[in-house]
Amino acid sequence: MLNNYHICMYYYHFYVYLLYIFVTFSGPFHKMITYSSAHFCAPVLSLLSLYKNQLTFIQTSLEMNKKKSFNKKVVFLYKIRKVYTIMEKLKLPKEYHSELSLHDTQVAIKTVKDFFQSMLSARLNLQRVSAPLFVDPTSGLNDNLNGVERPVAFDILNDKDHTGEIVQSLAKWKRFALKKYGFNIEEGLYTDMNAIRRDEETDNIHSIFVDQWDWEKVIRKEDRNLDYLKETVRQVYKILRKTEKFLSIQYDYIEEILPHDIFFITTQELEDMFPEYTPKEREYYITKAKGAVCIMKIGDKLASGEPHDGRAPDYDDWELNADILVYYPVLDIALELSSMGIRVDENSLKSQLEKAGCTDRAKLPFQKAILNKELPYTIGGGIGQSRICMFFLRKAHIGEVQSSLWPLETEKACAENGIQLL
Repeated sequence: MLNNYHICMYYYHFYVYLLYIFVTFSGPFHKMITYSSAHFCAPVLSLLSLYKNQLTFIQTSLEMNKKKSFNKKVVFLYKIRKVYTIMEKLKLPKEYHSELSLHDTQVAIKTVKDFFQSMLSARLNLQRVSAPLFVDPTSGLNDNLNGVERPVAFDILNDKDHTGEIVQSLAKWKRFALKKYGFNIEEGLYTDMNAIRRDEETDNIHSIFVDQWDWEKVIRKEDRNLDYLKETVRQVYKILRKTEKFLSIQYDYIEEILPHDIFFITTQELEDMFPEYTPKEREYYITKAKGAVCIMKIGDKLASGEPHDGRAPDYDDWELNADILVYYPVLDIALELSSMGIRVDENSLKSQLEKAGCTDRAKLPFQKAILNKELPYTIGGGIGQSRICMFFLRKAHIGEVQSSLWPLETEKACAENGIQLL
């Protein structure tokens, strides 16, 4: 009598043979597997999710023992799985086409950036400054993000004592710079931040190249509260609305879709509202319902025992930070445009380092300066330049407003579906 395992394996072999015949007769095997063939193999991939150990063994063997001769079906299935993983994340809106040519898109990108950053500077009293592309990793100034992303590092020919590390964001550097440059209370800086995030999983809104306006402002210690955070969020949101209105005048196809006010909610309130959903699903449902949402208190564990999202323990105060998300109908997603927060003081830094198991960071120069009260109290954030342009110009892929590297499967699928990558 056949058990479920045998039935599944017969089903698996049947689909593998069909797929193998399909690709073999539709073109040379060594060429890129098409988007359609990746979708055709969905049942096989669903089945394989039940046998992760076997698949992991196949993948590890392929990567670690290149000389060994593998069954063609196994190699083929591995390639299919890799392609499907990429394509599963890619959204291809039906009948999408860009309203602007490549040339006009470049003009529009400059229009968006010039208008937005001038408004940001004036509204928040920020002075533009130059920023580093790389830092010394021993300084503690690089952003550790969620703690697992690998920064890009390089050696220096005539300085063997130092290694350069490409910034992942300027969250810590900005606070250090405010003191070094002598900024006063209610004064701040902003800069064009370009970063490489090599471990980013690319899709419509994620790229290994990150460009954003990084800003930071000096505040009083008594301003470290939710009311001050909310008022700053409202100021940033007003700039977003003014930018959309300006562009709707410049381009006929752009309609105003941002609501008049932004909706505030904490991560715990959001979990209580949608306990059965994942954090990303909660973001989607609340943002689609409200149009524009500020989600506060990100990083610490919730009642469920899990954090809403990861945050480095040494720049944002987890009780005083926020993400700004808007509903984006082109892709039917909640699109994060900005992450910001009031920065840690000496007490919250110590507490968060302990919670994150990173107390060793307290010995680094930047973190030590905070604990010794040598740096100003600040609020700051990052606003995605490409995401802002993508949203306001109603693009389907972030690669339509920035130049980056994409998997060949992504390039092919985009070209076939009216998405013009730069």
